[in-house]
Amino acid sequence: MGMDRRLLTEQMHAYSAWKSALIKNIEHYQAWLDANEMGSSEDELQIYEILGQLRSDKLTIAFVAEFARGKTELINAIFFSEYDRRLLPSEAGRTTMCPTELLYDSKEDHAYIRLLSIETRLSDIPIAEYKEEPINWTSIELDLDAPDSMAEAFQEIVKTKMVSIADAKQLGLYTDEDEQIHAKNGDAPTEIEVPMWRHAIISFPHPLLKQGLIILDTPGLNALGSEPKLTLNMLPNAQAVLFIISADTGVTKSDLDMWSMNIKPLRKNTGGKGLIVVLNKVDTLWDELKSQEAIDTVIQKQCDEAATTLGIDSQLVIPASAQKGLLAKIRHDQELIERSNIHTLEKILANDIVPSQQDIVRDHVKSAIGAMVKESHELLKSKLTNTKGQLTELSGLSGKNTQVIEHLMAKTREEQVHYHKNLESFNANKKLLSQHSKELLARLSLTKLDKLVSKSRQSMSDSWTTGGLKKGMTTFFGGVNEMFEEVSEYSEQMNRLVTTLYRKFHVEHNIPEMEPILYDPKPYLDELNRLNEEAEEFRNSPVTTLTEQSFVIKKFFISLVSHARNIFFKAHRDAEKWHKSALSPLVKQIKERKNDMEKRLENLRKASQSGDTIQSQMDELKKIGNGQKKQFDEVNAIYKAIYK
Repeated sequence: MGMDRRLLTEQMHAYSAWKSALIKNIEHYQAWLDANEMGSSEDELQIYEILGQLRSDKLTIAFVAEFARGKTELINAIFFSEYDRRLLPSEAGRTTMCPTELLYDSKEDHAYIRLLSIETRLSDIPIAEYKEEPINWTSIELDLDAPDSMAEAFQEIVKTKMVSIADAKQLGLYTDEDEQIHAKNGDAPTEIEVPMWRHAIISFPHPLLKQGLIILDTPGLNALGSEPKLTLNMLPNAQAVLFIISADTGVTKSDLDMWSMNIKPLRKNTGGKGLIVVLNKVDTLWDELKSQEAIDTVIQKQCDEAATTLGIDSQLVIPASAQKGLLAKIRHDQELIERSNIHTLEKILANDIVPSQQDIVRDHVKSAIGAMVKESHELLKSKLTNTKGQLTELSGLSGKNTQVIEHLMAKTREEQVHYHKNLESFNANKKLLSQHSKELLARLSLTKLDKLVSKSRQSMSDSWTTGGLKKGMTTFFGGVNEMFEEVSEYSEQMNRLVTTLYRKFHVEHNIPEMEPILYDPKPYLDELNRLNEEAEEFRNSPVTTLTEQSFVIKKFFISLVSHARNIFFKAHRDAEKWHKSALSPLVKQIKERKNDMEKRLENLRKASQSGDTIQSQMDELKKIGNGQKKQFDEVNAIYKAIYK
């Protein structure tokens, strides 16, 4: 194993160990909340969800290219060279025909290939749903001890079959444009070759896959267009996208179409982070009659030209030779490995992609669990302060006469009355917040969205013409924006109310100053706007054949609607969650202050009856304080571990 592949394995291992430690600390906090009876059912659900997300967290690297760019060879060179052969089929003419996911399925005790029949394209069931039911897939068991039989099994992925033109049209794999081209050339076929499979999943016990890496190998542009789930879900969710172009052709028109339509829009929200452009097949530029310096100049010129065409910084274009890299690794030829530049790619994956995924996960955990731990931290700090205050008050009462104590009792009761009045106003505002929340959730209702969907479908009409589609899209996204404008309006009112309540109790009752978590609908609106841009780019692309009854367009809009529903579902779920937890830290502090006042009155009442009880009360408070200090130290340690 090369030095840099080892670096990637080490980084994935370290990332995996970090997640395990994080899970352990969150579980420790969960047990702590339980033992100290300080958690609510909302807290429990939040912790359960975060733990589930951490356990199922994967790091996906997608390889995207037009046909014959050496994409599958690059996967072989980076990940599978230790098998001393090509594991995934990448010979000339045997190119990836369907999206292929390489992963490790820990639930199964054997390696396998699962293949989803091309005929499933006739249904509107998403691939994600098919994944839930292995019965829908053709399964081939892999014999890890027989590389020849394994390589043979992998050949299944690239199999094709002949189907009639009518069937190909129904599957969305033959367009009116194809028909026109064939008619022009005077060779209209009765049958065409189509992929046998729609999607492939390979489970393989590779060390990196075992650490949670998923490799997504995608077919060319036509398949990306006809499987919108790839462009709408799988590629945007990948932590890294490697876009491969070829040094022997430079950036072709179809490369540029793929880049503009499928790659560039996806990475807008990441600022280009996690996007690597690979100029593959640089070995075609290795001219033995030229000096190394002259060859390097030609390669750099190709990188610069590719970067200019794609509109990116030339440093983002990495020259490499997948074929020579694989050969060099199999032969353990260090000089050729260096020349193939495969290590540079491995270094980027190890040093940039893995740490940036760790940052994303850390930020997510901090915002969810971190806020909760901070709340426990603040509450205990408050309890300790109150206990110390009671101790100071009791020690000041030693030797004081009954009149002084009764005066203090009267003052505390006054405070209590004022506090209860504020509590009444708090409960009234809490009701108001619930009403606003109902209004907000009504505007995020899936039923309301579905009505908008049918209205848009109607305006698209059955013709699926460019005009109809444009009108339908305008109706749909116009309606969505309108709904979110109302959501923003309501959330602003709710956020103001929550902020006012927190400030009021801090100013009037000295409750610790806390930053309330506010509801922000902007991320969902941004996501919907990105979806709109993708739909526009897709619709306006010269590659997309906007002909009557276009299968591709129908599929795309079905996917678009399901994606929009998913955004609404998330916004609705998060708004519901936010409403339940927005006042939770304040409610806990209010309850604590109420208990503190009652405790102080109880102490004063006992002190007025007998001076002897003061010392025993102080002893009891010291004991309570020690317990609270222990709890505080425990939660402090968890807090530090989660923020590590």
